[in-house]
Amino acid sequence: MTVTYSLNVSNARLCGFLKLLFRWKGSIYKLLYREMLIFCGVYAFLSVLYRFILTEGQKRVFEKLSIYCETFTNLIPLSFVLGFYVSIVVGRWWQQYMAIPWPDNVVMAWCSRLSMLIGGVVQGKDERGRMTRRTMARYLVLLSVLTFQAISTAVKKRFPTLDHIMEAGLMTKEERYLYDSIPVTHGKWWVPAQWFTSLAVRARREGRVKDDVLLKALLDELHVYRGNCGTLFSYDWISIPLVYTQVVTIAIYAYFFATVMGRQFLSPEMGYPGHDVDLVIPSFTILQFFFYMGWLKVAEQLINPFGEDDDDFELNWCLDRNMQVILPYTHGI
Repeated sequence: MTVTYSLNVSNARLCGFLKLLFRWKGSIYKLLYREMLIFCGVYAFLSVLYRFILTEGQKRVFEKLSIYCETFTNLIPLSFVLGFYVSIVVGRWWQQYMAIPWPDNVVMAWCSRLSMLIGGVVQGKDERGRMTRRTMARYLVLLSVLTFQAISTAVKKRFPTLDHIMEAGLMTKEERYLYDSIPVTHGKWWVPAQWFTSLAVRARREGRVKDDVLLKALLDELHVYRGNCGTLFSYDWISIPLVYTQVVTIAIYAYFFATVMGRQFLSPEMGYPGHDVDLVIPSFTILQFFFYMGWLKVAEQLINPFGEDDDDFELNWCLDRNMQVILPYTHGI
């Protein structure tokens, strides 16, 4: 589930944000500490090698190689490549959240009133009317489950097969038979939407939906809900081009592979430009590694928000919430 800290920063006051820097769950430290340890370890090894192990002649070669690496690290357009990539990933991440289907659509309330329409449009206080509304609500949840099952590892673990969906009460044996009998090889997640449509049309014929205008409103909202499910499938199917991800990743690792050599402190006695002092610990290089590599880790975390990272969307919670929210609307009028 996304790590929330809004309450901790409800007031802008002195050092109000400082306590956020010491949180571990969902933090950059948790993502980056392994790479940081490796970078610092390699840097320390090369520094010890230069200072205590190499001969004078070997030190001159080491110094020339270090200066060479430092000169050409500036040729890598790191900020531009990485910044543009992260902006694409963050925008895509937010759009995927906006596409999550909600029966009452808490994200875009102006766009979907599906659960309320089920309770208000499909009328009848008898048992058949109540079961019609409950079945339509169940089809919405089933549509979400089949969609989330295909894109989320957490939901797939919860509902690995249709048998588990049946055990949860979201699909009957008859519906399972009809679902399996459909000869489609490219996914059948849309089938509950078709069942919902048929049930709504039947309710109209029975007079439970008073006129065609209300039926159209109900089906229009279903199309929005189904469209969101299809959008999630599209995001799962079409990723950011692999070549761009490879370019950014190679650029970052190549830059710091050269930096670990090029940012070595050389002997001030040799008079190399920029090496007037020997501080041993490359404080600003470590900060640069923290910022740039952390930026890349943010993109890696957000590029697929339907996994099991700290900041991924908890779709199992969404399913449980939707089932609880939609049931009160099935009592009808």
